[in-house]
Amino acid sequence: MNIYWDLFRTFFKIGIFTLGGGYAMIPLIEEEVVNRHQWVSKEEMLDLIAIAQSCPGVFAINIAIFIGYKLHKTQGAIATAFGTALPSFLIILAIAIFFAAFKDNPVIAALFRGIRPAVVALIAVPTFRMAQSAKIGWTNCWIPIVSAIAIWLLGVSPIYIILIAGLGGYLYGMYIKPTES
Repeated sequence: MNIYWDLFRTFFKIGIFTLGGGYAMIPLIEEEVVNRHQWVSKEEMLDLIAIAQSCPGVFAINIAIFIGYKLHKTQGAIATAFGTALPSFLIILAIAIFFAAFKDNPVIAALFRGIRPAVVALIAVPTFRMAQSAKIGWTNCWIPIVSAIAIWLLGVSPIYIILIAGLGGYLYGMYIKPTES
């Protein structure tokens, strides 16, 4: 079978069955790319997620491009990017065409209210998996908690959190970690 078609089809399937954005796609991408096809290892997947998060643009498209490029350079990246983006485009197009007809329908409104908790769970699961892979435990779990509180309650810019975390990681790696060994 054509590998580009396989990449497109895999990411199209991921894109069509994901509600809640790119972060909700992580479990599906991991299942398909790491477990089923074994295109990348779990460690590589964690690295790709970190890189995709740090790049501007849509997270789901970024990670798809990185996986496609890793596997088959530019053509692989194009196949995975289109596979990821096309379902969302088609769904939004259909919603735009038919929105006026069902915008006040109570069944549709109830459906969307029911989907919200599932989307939260789809985002929470990869967060906990990434925390485990990143070796976040009881001794350092305060870092993401304090960061989230600073952003959420205090209105601190995420850019400052990233800069402080980077500086902290650098200082830890340069001065504290070598003395622990």
